Amino acid sequence: MKAVRMHEFGGPEVLKLEDIDVPAAGRGEVLICVKGASVNPVDFKTRAGKFPLVTKDKLPITLGRDVAGRVSALGPGTTDASVGDEVFVNLEFDHGGFAQYVLAKASHCAQKPHSLDFVAAASVPLAALTAWQGLFTHGGLGKGQRVLIHGAAGGVGQFAVQFARAHGATVFATASGDGVKLVQGLGADHVIDYKHQAFEDFFRELDVVLDLVGGEMRDKSFPLLRKNGILVSTLDEPSKELSARYGVRSTRFTTKPNREQLSKIARLIDEGEVTPSVVREFPLEEYANALELVEKKHPHGKVVLRVDP
Repeated sequence: MKAVRMHEFGGPEVLKLEDIDVPAAGRGEVLICVKGASVNPVDFKTRAGKFPLVTKDKLPITLGRDVAGRVSALGPGTTDASVGDEVFVNLEFDHGGFAQYVLAKASHCAQKPHSLDFVAAASVPLAALTAWQGLFTHGGLGKGQRVLIHGAAGGVGQFAVQFARAHGATVFATASGDGVKLVQGLGADHVIDYKHQAFEDFFRELDVVLDLVGGEMRDKSFPLLRKNGILVSTLDEPSKELSARYGVRSTRFTTKPNREQLSKIARLIDEGEVTPSVVREFPLEEYANALELVEKKHPHGKVVLRVDP
């Protein structure tokens, strides 16, 4: 089978499309015939050796953190999946999705949304689970609460805006340029162009801040939270000093595969409450162009590799 592999850390030149053996499914695993694989910032960070969960001793690896496809084989003892199931999944780091086949734990795979084709479905798992876990698992966001989403026009941010709106929260957001209208169209109640306006002059008494940007914007968000509110970051660890100063909580998290949450997300998509955005698709062979687009252009939406047999 074809797979995008790396044997060392570095720039785009370390990635090669190689022929490797189709893996055999182990106990509790499924073999997925990949139809679509999403490209995420974690992919170029991993390639550069800047993602701490992938160290030199784990090389070579195949890139790609989420896929959609059809189950083609079951491992021993696998009873919660069937050959032919159309699934989507956020993969663990020992298996990569930029390939014609990939292994995944059956317990992590969910039925893909019926309303989406494989390419669109592949755009969902990692970004959507990041948004879901940031808002609800770690942020505890509830109906009627107030949430600020930084970087709301990106892949994770767009899902976060839609999830928060669907759960009855008041949604504040930051974006820039044409991203402002995009985020407004997703249902955010108030959107600030952070390049032209000081967001901290507009938002107060927040219950949750979902930080997808970091840096100065994150630090300016602490005093905007209610007492005991929470700032949740997908980046580096937020300042404990600022948390203590303003009497709020803060945390950083890494997204984990979760079948139950993916199934809930699929239902929201099929019910029309949430719509993923695929801005560009490339064939697997053009992986270099796909990664360059995500790394250099930061598109408003997801880039997906289309994988053919």
